[in-house]
Amino acid sequence: MKKNKMLYRIVAAVLACAVVALALVTYQSRSSSNAPVAEGAVTATGSAKGMEGDVVVEVTADATTIYSITVKEQNETQGIGSVVCEQLPDTMVAANSYNVDGIAGATVTSDALKEAVKAALTSAGLDASAFAVAQTSDAAVEKTAESLDCDVVIVGAGGAGLTAAAQAAENGAKVIVVEKMPIVGGNSLKATGGMNAADTKYQEALGITDSGVDEFIEDTMNGGHQINDRSLVTVMAEESSDAVDWLDAIGAPLPKVAATGGTTHKYLHEPEDGSAVGYLVEKLNAQAEKLGVQIMLNTEATEILTENGAAVGIKAESKEHNYTIHAKSVILATGGFGANFDLMASFNPALANAVTTNHAGATGDGILMAEAIGADTVDMDQIQLHPTVYQETGLLVSESVRSMGGILVNAEGKRFCNDLATRDAVSNAELEQPGAYAYIIFDQRIVDDLKSCQKYIKNGLTVSADNYEDLAKAMGLEGDAIQNFVDTMDTWNAAVAAGEDKEFGRSNGMDADLSTAPYYAIKIAPGIHHTMGGLKINTDAEVLDTQGNVIPGLYAAGETTGGVHGGNRIGGNAVCDFVVFGRIAGNNASAYAAN
Repeated sequence: MKKNKMLYRIVAAVLACAVVALALVTYQSRSSSNAPVAEGAVTATGSAKGMEGDVVVEVTADATTIYSITVKEQNETQGIGSVVCEQLPDTMVAANSYNVDGIAGATVTSDALKEAVKAALTSAGLDASAFAVAQTSDAAVEKTAESLDCDVVIVGAGGAGLTAAAQAAENGAKVIVVEKMPIVGGNSLKATGGMNAADTKYQEALGITDSGVDEFIEDTMNGGHQINDRSLVTVMAEESSDAVDWLDAIGAPLPKVAATGGTTHKYLHEPEDGSAVGYLVEKLNAQAEKLGVQIMLNTEATEILTENGAAVGIKAESKEHNYTIHAKSVILATGGFGANFDLMASFNPALANAVTTNHAGATGDGILMAEAIGADTVDMDQIQLHPTVYQETGLLVSESVRSMGGILVNAEGKRFCNDLATRDAVSNAELEQPGAYAYIIFDQRIVDDLKSCQKYIKNGLTVSADNYEDLAKAMGLEGDAIQNFVDTMDTWNAAVAAGEDKEFGRSNGMDADLSTAPYYAIKIAPGIHHTMGGLKINTDAEVLDTQGNVIPGLYAAGETTGGVHGGNRIGGNAVCDFVVFGRIAGNNASAYAAN
């Protein structure tokens, strides 16, 4: 790290929980009244489509009472939709209604669970409308004032916040994290690709020698159209290998190495088993909790407290309490504003009705709170579209699909760009195609190596066939477009064999062709993905005011900051950003608190 770097101990983490992906998990709800099931009650099942497949429930009820709700099958995102399936059945039983408040940030799954319960009641021959009385949480609650003290308070429990918390606690600081959502993880929980890093032990073991720090810096600067803050990019690149080692030490290794869009070399580090890199959230959360970090969910920070110009804590509120949290330093890690359409539209009105991949809590709170005490911002108008978003649900189709050899074709069955160019370039090219959409094409080889593809198939996003012609028909192509597609696939496979893409100059993700049947396609289009702008920080993760001066005691990391990514973020750099600067913020905030 840079100045103020403290010696920290390497903690070998033995974690008690593991991410359970693509599993059929059962949760048994409990009746809050423990009322015995009346004679004549019936049990029936119902289902509804969730974010990532059907949610299937079993309900026991009679004409007046819901006795139990059991989720029999669900495939929702671990830590987001899975929380709904764990918590909402109890709420419904206690309210004797399926029409209860959903869980913020997991609206699709919440609605699916409600519809599934309603379907089960109907299937049981009961009048579902008898259980449709809305149970809301709008009743006024008299909040009590609470005062807490700590060394470091962190706002936001996404990747950056949890990294900073774990690092600060590792250094011996007393840490409190406040998170307005009912779950930890933020956008980091939805991350599907990997983490870029240079000069790592994993690259060395694979004989990768051309992906050094200098190359990483230049790829990031070029990808960001040279408006990035080079000093921040340099720190990110220089500290990336150490960050990978630190993740390994807490039980979160990323040993697979691949290329990603917009880079000239292989920097992308991924989990060994092909899982999404979002699995880091559970590892980071476990590490923070192991080190005694207090994480307060459903608690929204509202104000940064200052004394003599220095940050000395925050105000926050939950349903029951108004908190004043006194701290010796403050870290903002609230993420970007990709779900704040009013704020985005103030910079680009065309984004007001766009699809977003962001979770509901990505509303820029930390940026706005810091601006209120004089903090400066940078690049706020730089808002990234991701080219491969499933428009029906806003689900991002991982860039790893293309990194492993997938390609994009348009409605005419033709490739139209370098599929692994920068995200803005590919998105712009898509928007110029007929209908402003495209298809991402992959084969069974990629499916076998990438768990996200297995999820896409299971959840019905794909069409498939055993040959190119039939896949074109399954995609809905007609006439000349069918033969165009067959020719496109043959041309691509020949380009991979020759090691040269003469059509569009692609050089990455060409280690294997697309010749392993069956073949798959997903219809995609661009969607809002990342806000590159945010709070202006220096290389010590200190927040700067509008005069360029450090605001003492105030630090920030992750997507709530600007300057690292410039005009376009390279895939894999968000994770590197939040781990590297999360650790820097944690180290420096804890050192400041100790002085």
